[in-house]
Amino acid sequence: MTIITGQANRSEPPECGARPIILETQGLTRRFGKVTAVEHLNISVEQSEVFGLLGPNGAGKSTVIKMLTTLLPLSSGKAILAGYDVTRQATAVRRVIGYVPQALSADGSLTGYENLLIFAKLYEIPWKRRDRHIHDMLAFMDLQDAANRLVRTYSGGMIRKLEIAQSILHQPRILFLDEPTVGLDPLARTQVWKLVQQLCADYGTTIFLTTHFLEEADSLCSRVAIMQQGKVITTGTPSDLKASLNQPNATLDDVFIYYTGDQLASGVSYRETARNRRAAQRLG
Repeated sequence: MTIITGQANRSEPPECGARPIILETQGLTRRFGKVTAVEHLNISVEQSEVFGLLGPNGAGKSTVIKMLTTLLPLSSGKAILAGYDVTRQATAVRRVIGYVPQALSADGSLTGYENLLIFAKLYEIPWKRRDRHIHDMLAFMDLQDAANRLVRTYSGGMIRKLEIAQSILHQPRILFLDEPTVGLDPLARTQVWKLVQQLCADYGTTIFLTTHFLEEADSLCSRVAIMQQGKVITTGTPSDLKASLNQPNATLDDVFIYYTGDQLASGVSYRETARNRRAAQRLG
């Protein structure tokens, strides 16, 4: 991926099934004592695909991401990313992935430029092209006018874009986004959506994301997998999964409820939680 500041030459990504597999798991399992958080997970992700991992809280989504990003060892099974084995070639895996966690990862006491400079050094980007690369990245994220402002003065959307910039500064082949728009207002969410689509379509970045906003998954993802109690219970395109219910005007919310049930761990129904979140977003 080459970051440029001008308009990229867009080309339509190949249809599903026409691209090589860049991420694959076989029997991926993680146990914490007697508790099995992820059980025999088998998924595959195509190159340049936006793949969504969905499920209620406690389904095992974050555990999956932590294993795939080498932050948590596997109990058993196998995971291959861009040809590298997560267990035996962890260092090589880290070179080809980027990761944006739910938790804040940008330093508010530094400027946007300074945050990227730290990551450029960590990624060992040669100093001769480091400054230009950082400025190109800031322009790509539309943050060039805020480059020398402290990050604590940024809006939520600007912070998220800076965090994504940090994670792709080394031009990874796979980008992991864990709840990328949680806490953002509708405008900022839309900006992040466009950024994800641009990374995938223009630069061939493979996106692996988790989200509780099912309209987000419906809009962004070419395929989704739904997890429940550590297992993937269905996988497919949003359109195919909605069609499988044989209900007129079925939504991905309906698919989610059908496979996982309407009652969340909190005791509140999924539909009620979704309504409350949408109302909160509209009210800012």
